[in-house]
Amino acid sequence: MHHVGVLALDGVFPFELGIPARIFGAARDEAGAPLYTVTTCGLDGGPVRSAADFDLAVSRDAGLLAAVDTVVIPPSDSLGDIREHGTLPEALRAALAGIRPGTRIVGICTASYVLAAAGLLDGRRATTHWREADRLQRMSTTARIDPDVLFVDDGDVLTSAGVAAGIDLCLHLVRRDHGSRVANEVARSCIVPPWREGGQAQYIRRPVPEPSATGTAVTQAWALDRLAEPLSVADLAAHAHTSVRSFARRFREETGTTPAQWLTGQRLDLARHYLETTDWPVPLVAQRSGLGTGASLRKHLHDATGVSPQAYRKTFGPS
Repeated sequence: MHHVGVLALDGVFPFELGIPARIFGAARDEAGAPLYTVTTCGLDGGPVRSAADFDLAVSRDAGLLAAVDTVVIPPSDSLGDIREHGTLPEALRAALAGIRPGTRIVGICTASYVLAAAGLLDGRRATTHWREADRLQRMSTTARIDPDVLFVDDGDVLTSAGVAAGIDLCLHLVRRDHGSRVANEVARSCIVPPWREGGQAQYIRRPVPEPSATGTAVTQAWALDRLAEPLSVADLAAHAHTSVRSFARRFREETGTTPAQWLTGQRLDLARHYLETTDWPVPLVAQRSGLGTGASLRKHLHDATGVSPQAYRKTFGPS
């Protein structure tokens, strides 16, 4: 039987802490026998403070991690020093050092900082909550941090985005270990979607800069009121009273993207707003957001989020 060890650090978030026991604990073979044993431990085997208003009675210490097949580390609100300095407390460093080679290691959400500080993300692809992706990339310079996906499976080291993405990652592991039938039964038992692909994007809202008297923000604000119109980069440059070349250079310096890419992104954000708040047909959403046709909207939305307009509206649309 596959043994999963869950390391509860001080300040652990209870929801994420409970995910491994709930998902792996629901996995059964055809005879109804459990396929995993899940054991929770702390660093020293004593009570663990949670991020909620209660403590956790954990009877096992981190020596458990040397005997398990998979280690799962949920996020904690006490990772500040690790986030800031990239160094592990000695007790945590010793606990991770005791893990046997070949053991599968899973970091949920900001627990990816722990893996990065331990050097486990070096040269690997990984993810975390989108708000933390830039900081994690600065900490682990040789890693490839993808801020857009729900989870990353890099063999024996796996990472997920925030909160519910930990469910997706654990279901993925059940599917990887025992196939879709078992994973689907687990999802049905836990009443969660049986499959949200790892490459499906985190749903990220990217704010637009406030208009100011300098730079391209004034032109950005002007364009935002006209997204349904056939705007071109030349139109933006004309509004800014500069050449296309100069405008494009300044725009990239300020936003990190090209004017054309920005326009598409803003139109897609507007389309997502319409999908969330109206019952307009997809072709009308595409037209009102400046994306032209329903086919164009479907392509851009799938590229950005991994889902169709209908699936997006089903998840986020008006009830």
